[in-house]
Amino acid sequence: MTRPRESGDAGQAFPIYITVVAGLLFLAFAYLAVGQTAVNRNGAETAADAAALAAAQDTRDKLAGEWVRDVLDPTKWQDVFSGKGAVLDGCWRAYQLAAQNDAHMAGSACGPQSWPLGYRVEVETNRPVGDSVVPATSHTRSRAEAVAVIEPRCMFDLPVGQGGKGTLPQLNCKGRTWHLNPDDLTDLPGPEDLFDVHLAAD
Repeated sequence: MTRPRESGDAGQAFPIYITVVAGLLFLAFAYLAVGQTAVNRNGAETAADAAALAAAQDTRDKLAGEWVRDVLDPTKWQDVFSGKGAVLDGCWRAYQLAAQNDAHMAGSACGPQSWPLGYRVEVETNRPVGDSVVPATSHTRSRAEAVAVIEPRCMFDLPVGQGGKGTLPQLNCKGRTWHLNPDDLTDLPGPEDLFDVHLAAD
């Protein structure tokens, strides 16, 4: 008399088992969708960071070139270090780096800023998140913004009573001191010695 009840219990348990397995599978696919979204988002952030830094480094190199041209006239140094009159035309590098990271400019795209000196960029991934149990993700592309700034690393004092001409001041650049000789300018600081380029915190 007990056999029919055992068979009936097993029959009732089977639909519950199917439901539990289906639920677990759905959760697994949902977590996969979350993971796909996170990877896509990280790709956008990487592309935005690289694009902003590339644009800022391009302008940093130009500023360093200006300093080298004016190295014999220290009265012009401060304008160079403060970025006065800087030509902020480095966005072409931002577009280039975004493309190299499988993304493109979007929204506000690339915008130079005079204070703090640098660039703000917004990028969008070329590829969508992809198909998942969340229908909206199949065509969703991640976006990210980044800001890179250019800051001077050096300080100096103009020679007293000479207006800064004829004698070059000592250049102190965060951990290294440059004793510049106007008669021997073979050893000059490079762009990375003169300026710091870094991502700004949101």
